[in-house]
Amino acid sequence: MIFSSFCRIITGFLMQHSGPLTFVGFGFGPIQAGLFVLEAFRSGNFGRLVIAEALPESVHAVRRNHGHVAINVAHKDRIESLSIGPLELEDPAEPADRARLVEAVTEASEIATAVPSIRFYKSEAAGSIHRILAAGLEKRAGKAVLVYAAENHNHAAEALEDAVLTEVSAPKRDSVRAATCFLNTVVGKMSGVIADPDQIAELGLRTVTPDDPRAFHVETFNRILISSVRFPKELAVQRGIEVFEEKPDLFPFEEAKLYGHNAAHAVAAYLGSLRDLVRLEELREVAGAVDFVRRALLEEAGAALLEKWKGVDPLFTRGGFDAYVDDLLDRMFNPFLGDLVARVARDPERKLAWNDRLVGTMRLVVAQGIRPARIAIGAAAALICMRPDLRSPDAEPDPVLEEIWRPANPDPAEKEEILRLIRQALPKLRSWITRGSWTFPDG
Repeated sequence: MIFSSFCRIITGFLMQHSGPLTFVGFGFGPIQAGLFVLEAFRSGNFGRLVIAEALPESVHAVRRNHGHVAINVAHKDRIESLSIGPLELEDPAEPADRARLVEAVTEASEIATAVPSIRFYKSEAAGSIHRILAAGLEKRAGKAVLVYAAENHNHAAEALEDAVLTEVSAPKRDSVRAATCFLNTVVGKMSGVIADPDQIAELGLRTVTPDDPRAFHVETFNRILISSVRFPKELAVQRGIEVFEEKPDLFPFEEAKLYGHNAAHAVAAYLGSLRDLVRLEELREVAGAVDFVRRALLEEAGAALLEKWKGVDPLFTRGGFDAYVDDLLDRMFNPFLGDLVARVARDPERKLAWNDRLVGTMRLVVAQGIRPARIAIGAAAALICMRPDLRSPDAEPDPVLEEIWRPANPDPAEKEEILRLIRQALPKLRSWITRGSWTFPDG
């Protein structure tokens, strides 16, 4: 405790005497604004918050508001609207803005990408993320910098590093590689952008700016996991965003996020969609539904994760995972978050992919010798949301799923087992949809 306090004092002294830190973000959605920028702002360690945003109207709206934006944070008992700033938003398509972004990267201590996909890292445009980062990192003269990759991909940091380093000139590539730590992240924070004026008014949210009619709405959760920061001793750095937790191996936690958190979220959303619910918390009114989601998470996905990753971390113990599930379900069905079923249930084809949150979770569970009956019902619900004709008892799911899985070239025996489980789930789900009772089918 004394040593920790001493380190904080020294860190604060060094920050004071070496000038305020600079944070640079790429993408200005709810995760960038409501997580990275918000935590950088709250830390008090950064003198500049610079954001690259490809939507010109968003850039100009923030500039007209003198760099200040509103973030709506859902607590368990209320919504808190925060004003943060000043932010410097720059449009990477504009040459003058792009030059300022490169200059900001040159002096930044921490950088975060939070864009829709790793596909956005690299393009032919002059304002491509990988080009701006490469140009700024080349000019840093060996100063250490952290780069968080917040895209939903197990190897986002590696993909970003590869894209950037191929753009760095060969003579400087080794020095840039040594001084830049690209970090993967596990972002379990639920968030969204609300554009519906009626919903904004109903929840009492503040819009991003007076000229930007959208609202950023995020939960208060900020226990974000990141890869361990590894630098040579001479380049050791103190993170300005101090709340993130480093893990030596993120892969077990990435699986817990995808096959635990994301799987349960998807199961809940597709069940809610089949009941024509608007908000996720309304599932509490469906008899047996929340308990069904809990048991899918604990007895199927959780049991498999605990078996696969036992001994890795306290999370992967019965007590640790029970606490994780209780916290997750409280957050998931928080009425002050007001998460829309339609938002969580969108893109069922992607979520039914061979390695994604529904079928991928079924495969994990089967591999550990456990029957994923409830998750199979969730997968069947996603299938019916995508193809309503599969409500018919005569409709066959196999051709639809085989087409979705074709790019993965799955093992035939494993594919047949997953198909069998979904075939068995469909009649139970069809019965639940059509009968008047709200009692949920047993898994």
